[in-house]
Amino acid sequence: MSVTRIATRYAKSLMELAIEQNKLPQVSADMVSLATASKNRDLYLMLKSPIIAADKKQAVIDAIFKGSFNDLTIRYLHLLINKGREEYIPEISAEFEQQHKTLQKITSVSVTTATEMSDSVLADLKKKILASGVTSENLEISTKVDPELIGGFLLEFENKRYDASIAHKLEELKSTFSKNLYVKEY
Repeated sequence: MSVTRIATRYAKSLMELAIEQNKLPQVSADMVSLATASKNRDLYLMLKSPIIAADKKQAVIDAIFKGSFNDLTIRYLHLLINKGREEYIPEISAEFEQQHKTLQKITSVSVTTATEMSDSVLADLKKKILASGVTSENLEISTKVDPELIGGFLLEFENKRYDASIAHKLEELKSTFSKNLYVKEY
């Protein structure tokens, strides 16, 4: 079974359980923290290691998260470790975040610009995105700065990409000029 299918199934089961027990906000916050913590190289390698015993992994999870995480989340992590699925915890936590955003109808939008955007420009951009009707009403906007864009912006959401950067326009011009339209091709 693929990692994506495993992560989707386990995340969905946790989502349903959290909704049933009215603990979705707490569990969601726990999974966001877990996704962030899983980016730590040592924790990531420990979870992926087939050499480390399950009881040692549970002890590490308890030592790190037991006081701050909801009991449901801790029990769920223990279940994953007992079932031998602990290596998928980073993927499951990321998938849970996505499913939670879908459930709450939150659209994540990434905006990359050449320079830092002011708050007024960001507010105008948010209004235009909402007015377009291509996203849900709840927007989560993350901004990045990439000086290589030269100017303009790059907008990404839901596997869609709108590139209005000067670097992209220059690349298009270069491609157009590389084809000599005035020489007859045989």
